[in-house]
Order: sequence, then structure tokens, then C-alpha cells
Amino acid sequence: MAFWKPGTVAPGTSVDREAEKESSENIVTFVNLSSNLSVQQQRKRLPIFKSRDQVLFLVEKYQTTIIVGQTGCGKTTHTDICNSFNLLEIPQYLHEAGWTAGDRVIACTQPRRVAATTVAGRVASEMNVKLGEEVGYNIRFEECYDLNLTRIKYMTDGMLFRETFLDPLLSQYSVIMIDEAHERSLYTDILLGILKKIQKKRPELRIIISSATLDAEVFYDFYNTNSTNDSSKDNVSIISLEGRTFPVDIHYLEEPCQDYVEAAIQTVFDIHVKEPPGDIIIFLTGRDEIDNTVVMKIKPLPIYAGLSSEQQLEVFEQTPFNTRKVVVATNIAEASITIEGIVYVIDCGFVKVRAFSPKTGMESLTVVPVSKASAQQRAGRAGRVMPGKAYRLYTEDSFYRLRDSSIPEIQRSNLAQVVLHLKALGIDNVLRFDFMTPPPAELMIRALELLYSLRALDDYGRLTMPLGMQLSEFPVDPMLGKILLDSYQFQCAEEMLTIAAMISVQNVFVTPSNSSAEFEDEKRKFAVEEGDHITLLNVFNAFITRGKKSARWCHQHCLNFRALSRALSIRQQLKKYLERFDVPIESCGNDTVKIRKCLSSGYFAHAAKMQLDGSFRTIRDNVELHIHPSSVLFTRNAPWVIFHEVVETTKAFMRELTVIDPVWLTELAPHFYEIKKTSLPTH
Repeated sequence: MAFWKPGTVAPGTSVDREAEKESSENIVTFVNLSSNLSVQQQRKRLPIFKSRDQVLFLVEKYQTTIIVGQTGCGKTTHTDICNSFNLLEIPQYLHEAGWTAGDRVIACTQPRRVAATTVAGRVASEMNVKLGEEVGYNIRFEECYDLNLTRIKYMTDGMLFRETFLDPLLSQYSVIMIDEAHERSLYTDILLGILKKIQKKRPELRIIISSATLDAEVFYDFYNTNSTNDSSKDNVSIISLEGRTFPVDIHYLEEPCQDYVEAAIQTVFDIHVKEPPGDIIIFLTGRDEIDNTVVMKIKPLPIYAGLSSEQQLEVFEQTPFNTRKVVVATNIAEASITIEGIVYVIDCGFVKVRAFSPKTGMESLTVVPVSKASAQQRAGRAGRVMPGKAYRLYTEDSFYRLRDSSIPEIQRSNLAQVVLHLKALGIDNVLRFDFMTPPPAELMIRALELLYSLRALDDYGRLTMPLGMQLSEFPVDPMLGKILLDSYQFQCAEEMLTIAAMISVQNVFVTPSNSSAEFEDEKRKFAVEEGDHITLLNVFNAFITRGKKSARWCHQHCLNFRALSRALSIRQQLKKYLERFDVPIESCGNDTVKIRKCLSSGYFAHAAKMQLDGSFRTIRDNVELHIHPSSVLFTRNAPWVIFHEVVETTKAFMRELTVIDPVWLTELAPHFYEIKKTSLPTH
């Protein structure tokens, strides 16, 4: 495997070796001085400090301010060397300038949970206040803020959107910042449209949109309501922040590689042997690749969305002396978070995205090539603390054939929950909603069909009462919410709460590195022939009763203590929703038929029948699927099943399955199978 470098720095930048040497020397001086400087002195040394007054002026004058800056320039990041977590400085400038006076709040959104929590913690530390008081955060199933005290509030974009249910005009907020807008996550796009509507009613509301690789003109045109040729009447401004960014050498492969995971591991060892000190980050596509990579004997630290918050935070800890840290990450570390000490980036060139097919009705995780913007973001992780190097495990020609930017999530997602939320806000004609990038009509139609089948919409497409409104308030997808609200009909709400909580967390089982046989033996103790959902129910019940919520017991039985503890917390929160909706919370005991029928009442759209060759085909759309090897049904005979999700790797695999009776489908969801005539057994 050979790398070559067509230039000395990333495409789009220019710096000579003398400048690199000078900046490298300046780093040493800056690091030595920074330890003796107060927080305020360090803040004044940031590149953004010289633009502080200009930013505040634009926020005061214009309704919307778009901030574009190089990765690592300090526009939204800060440490001793102009590098850290997102959205630190600007919210503090706004707070100091009086935008939080009179009990007003500054909201800062992030597309990912870990970014919202880590940034909030860093800002609280920098402001010398207790996290949860003046500075707080709000993510799904976790709140850390005070309604009376919090003035700077970090949250995921989905949680801010949910706040519009209670306060459609978001009246408590004076400024709302949308960070990493270039990622175009599903709820970022919805928020952008909602905020545009809110600004018509609240012209005093200020919106700041920021990113390192933002297509500013698209956002400018979307928010600018000035229809005249007089630019002085524009209500949107753009500011570009130039800052201290260290050069990054980009290295490409001379020839394409057959296995990028193997190539990534080999590159790590080449760097470790040949390159000066500095931590490494490897970008891979998902958990399986990461788990296979972190067997290396350096200091490998995984980070992906399925990890617990505690495990994710380990990557931010300082690297021990005389040790090289290797962070193996999904795109969670591409832009939303900053890990200190990274000097070398290894980019596999692929990313795993969730894509929904309106033709098949299936949502699957698919590995696709990254965009040029994502590749630049990944490379930018290396040039923050000193001159760095980015090793791309693909050729230069391949880079220039990539898409310029990623496909917005709203154009490839199941929109059932989005449509439900928009209708709950009173936006009945969702097709006319002002989307920045309108989704395909097929996605909207499929979402409306599913919601109608769930009885969340009536024959006129209006939200039903109370079911439709209750579904919109649940912090879970509509199908999962439906089984919770229907559970009283089957007297199994206790069991449904547990199952819903367990499938909301990941990695319940932990495979020991030394013995797969031990793992299978332990898993078999909880497994039942009815499928994965009831197996998860058994795991949780054993954790509560026999295990007494003990970490030691979990270790003995190859279970993830943190995941089970989080499931316990999620269950308690979901229970509060059922209590608020006056849903009787009963237990069906050992009657698994009631549990499986209740699951079918929500997941009827995910029904599949076994074929003669052992594969499965979905009932409505005749899509070929296979049972995932991790399922307890992988080696068992299961003629009819429902499943939670599809993961596509070498094949399309179903995960979290339960055996059902096909007669239940026509009993529980006649509307769904009438939309497209499907023959099902009637007895």
C-alpha cells in the first residue's frame, strides 16, 4: 500500500513550508504561555475575538446571520490553541451583550447528543457556573437545565423542534443558533422552515446559522424576504471568519484498496512507527468495523452513536504520557465534536446513512461514499493543534468524483414522524410547507399512508383526537408510540414499556473477546422461541430482579450495564407519558400472545413471511430480507415475523424480530393492507 501527495495542503488552501514552520513554532510558544493565562486572557487571543463587535452588530441589525468559517478558526470553537467544542464563544458574547436579559434564553442546537452535552459542560466550566443552572442542555430522555436559571441552553435540533408543541413561537428565546447546518439533518431542515415562519410573527427573534462548509447562498436566499433590488433592505447577513488553521497534508492511495479496514489498521502502524507524536482518528462506517479495529494494542478508543455517554466521553480524556491515542469513529466525530490532540486523520471514504425507500417501505442503513464536503470536514480534524496529515484510503480521482455535499436527510428518510409533528403544529397542508429542500412526493405519500393506517390521521388527512395528538407528543417513532398507546387493549403496558425502552438503546449484549461460546451460553439463558423482543424483556426483568441492577451481575452474564441502566431511565420517562395520557398500566404476566399481538398492532407494516429457501419477503411490497445473525431466531424456524428495522450490508437483514400469527395482521391493520391489496390468511 503506497500513499502519494499531489500537494502539500488540502485542496482549496495554500500555504508554503516557511509558513508551516512559522505556525509550528508559534504553537509551542502559545502552548507554553496559555497555561499561565486566565480564561479571559485566553478568550481574547482567539481569532474570533477581533470579530466580536462585528458579529454582535450583525445580530442586532439583521434577523438572520450566517456565519461561515474555516474548520478550527475559532468561530464556534475554542481551547488553548483555538480548538475545542462547538458554539462556545458566540453564545457567551451574546450573553455578555444582554441578549439574556429579562429572563430570555439563547438556544444552541447540535445534530448529535454527545456534542450538545460536551459543549454545555465546557461552556459552564468556562463561565465558572454549575452545569444545569446558568448553562444547561436538553437531549432526548435527558434534561439538565433549570427553567428559571438557565440562560444558555444546548440541545439537539429535534428537542428544540419538540418545544414548539408547547410554545409555537418559542417566545422564551431571543437568539437561536443552528450549528453544523451543512449536515442537513432531518430536524435541522424542519427547524429552518419553522423558524422562518416564526420570524414573521416575531421579527425580534434572531437566528444564527453556522458551519465550516456551509453553502451560504442557499441559506441566504431561503431566509431573505426582501423582494426588491435594494440590498439595503435585506434581512439576512453573511460573515466569513478567517482564522488560525494549520496546514494539512492530504495523502491519497496510488491504487484503490480492497479492504479499507485493513488498510486503516496498516496506516495506523505506519504512522506510529514513522511519524512524530500526535493522536490519530480513523473514520469508519459503523460499529462492526470499529469493534474489529479496536483490537490494536496502542490506545484505541471507539466513538459511535450506540455507545453510552460515559464511553463516548472517554475520547476527550487527555492522552497519557508517551502514548499515542487512536480514536476510531463514525461520522459522529466529523464535525459535531472536537477531540483534542488529533494530528493524523485516516479517512476510509465511506459513511453509513439511513435511507428510506418509498417503493419498498423499508428504512435501511446503507454504506455510501462520503461527499467532498464531508471529506474536507474529516481532514479538518487534523489541522487544529499543529500541522497535520490526512490519509485518504482512496485515489485522488475518486475524490473528485464524489458529490459536492451530502443528500439532505429529509430527502432519504421516513417522514411519518415529521408529518405527524407538522400536523400537530397546525400545518395541515404539509405538501405546501416551506422546506429548504422539498422531499420527494413519494416519501410524503408513504408517510401519510402509514399514519392513516395507524389511525393517527382521519379520512380527510387531519390529526385524530386523542390518538394522533398523543402519538405526536411521544419522543419515539409513531409505530413504537402506537404499541405503547394500544397496550391497554392487551393488558400489557408494563411489558410494552420495557420493550420500548430496550429497543431504544443499543448493544445490550457484550461479546467477550476471549470466548464466543461463553457469550452464546449466556445469551441462550434469556432467549425464547417467540423472538428478540421478548428476549429483551427477559433480560431487563432479570436485571431488575435477579441482578438487583448490579454491574457485576451484568458482567457475569455478558450484558451491558450502562445500556440496561439507560433503558431503566428511558422506561421511567415513557411511563410518565402513559400516566399523563391516562393509559392503564397493567401486566399480562407470562401471556406472550398478548405481547406479540400488541407489537403487531404497531409494526404491521414490518411483516414478513419465510420462503422455501429460508429467506423472507415482506407482505405488502414483496421485498427479500434475511434474519440478522444476532437474532435469537437466526437458527430457528419462524414462518411469519415482524421486525423493528432493516440493516443492509452484504444483504438486507432484519433486526429485533418476533414470531406472529398472520391472522393478526388483518385483524389489527385492515386499513394498511387495503391500500395495496394483499392476500393474507383468514384463518
